[in-house]
Amino acid sequence: MADHQEARVTLPSEPVSVAEARRYVARVLAEWGLPDGTETAETVRLIVSELATNAVLHTFGLSPTFTVDLRLEREEQLRVGVTDSHPRRPQRLPAAVQQDNGRGLVIIRSLAKEYGGRLTVTPAPGGGKTVWVALPWPVPAQP
Repeated sequence: MADHQEARVTLPSEPVSVAEARRYVARVLAEWGLPDGTETAETVRLIVSELATNAVLHTFGLSPTFTVDLRLEREEQLRVGVTDSHPRRPQRLPAAVQQDNGRGLVIIRSLAKEYGGRLTVTPAPGGGKTVWVALPWPVPAQP
């Protein structure tokens, strides 16, 4: 396997695209040796689902598409990013706010921490931002 692998898909900022993003990620992870149905694969799909949902719901029509990036670096670290063209960074809600939604980043941060990873937000070229989650790659390298 190469030292660095990348996969990317750009989808319309529509609710149906969230499911397509999950399916795409499952296919790529399986190609890279992490079969669908494993705990880590399901966690990555959940992270992508939350990030894609944020890109669809919280860009207020200012980002007609979003992009999902997967990067496997030296079979040690998986980086998952979702980019949209809305310039506003994700907002952390106060813990006291009682609502049925708006907790996606809390879930993502918690999952990343549980798996020994981290969440970062970086500016995207041309405006917007990418929300990245880096996780240790759980699949041993093939001889």
